[in-house]
Amino acid sequence: MGNNVAINVTGVTKRFDEVLAVSNLSLRVNAGSVFGLLGPNGAGKTTTLRMILRITVPDEGSIQMLGQPLTESSQDRIGYLPEERGLYTRMKVRDVLVFLAGLKGLEDDDAGRRVDEWLERLELRSWAANKVIDLSKGMQQKVQFIAAVVHRPPVLILDEPFTGLDPVNAGIIKDIMLDLRKQGATIILSTHRMEQVEMMCDSICLINKGQSVLDGELAAIKRSYGKNTVRLEYEGDASFLDQPDLVAAINHFGAVTEVKLRANADAQEILKAAVARGVRINRFELVEPPLNDIFIEKVQGVAHA
Repeated sequence: MGNNVAINVTGVTKRFDEVLAVSNLSLRVNAGSVFGLLGPNGAGKTTTLRMILRITVPDEGSIQMLGQPLTESSQDRIGYLPEERGLYTRMKVRDVLVFLAGLKGLEDDDAGRRVDEWLERLELRSWAANKVIDLSKGMQQKVQFIAAVVHRPPVLILDEPFTGLDPVNAGIIKDIMLDLRKQGATIILSTHRMEQVEMMCDSICLINKGQSVLDGELAAIKRSYGKNTVRLEYEGDASFLDQPDLVAAINHFGAVTEVKLRANADAQEILKAAVARGVRINRFELVEPPLNDIFIEKVQGVAHA
């Protein structure tokens, strides 16, 4: 991935009456990367996306896309999948997609051909003549995704793209996103599903209360926390984990337990305690903290500051 910057947000602030939605926010999205824009509800993510889309204009600061200030024509170079669906539900699936492609500058013949290819790829061909309202939520989400990508934009903004999708279809959309990135597209992904961010994103920006609280390359961020988490699978009494001098937090996920260690704690002490109590250890792995834990720590840290 080169150093070309696809999106450059510099010192952006946006107010709505007395509400400060975004405050002096700066972020850089490298071309040909997947960038995660993260934050709790009400953090300012959607406002930031709407400013990049030029739906709303910042009160202060500037935004550049592909090296140029935003203009009316910038929107034709962006594909947008909104969190709230924006489809005409009484129109037929193929008709609405051809219409939306036309708004992005495609001629009818070209739009129809591309729409048919995408309907085939996402297994919606047999629903092409149905009205959008007749489709399931998952199918509607796939139609919305096609609307975002059909004009082959160099920049994609996807707000909760996996909403309503079962695991099979979520996997299909994920694979398409990574394929588009391989072809050179820049993708901004806004989602609450941290496992998707962890698997897909090159860089992230975590915002809370309109401000950036963490940003940079995801791998470097995780490395900076060190391997401070033990991932366990065990059989027997859990009392060996009752060691407040060693253990900062415990997360149970059914068969798997994640134990966050205190600073300078030795993970081997937990293993010794388990063996001493006759607990059978089937898995014992020292790992970097999951992004979900970093997210919660950063957000709660700001909240309690």
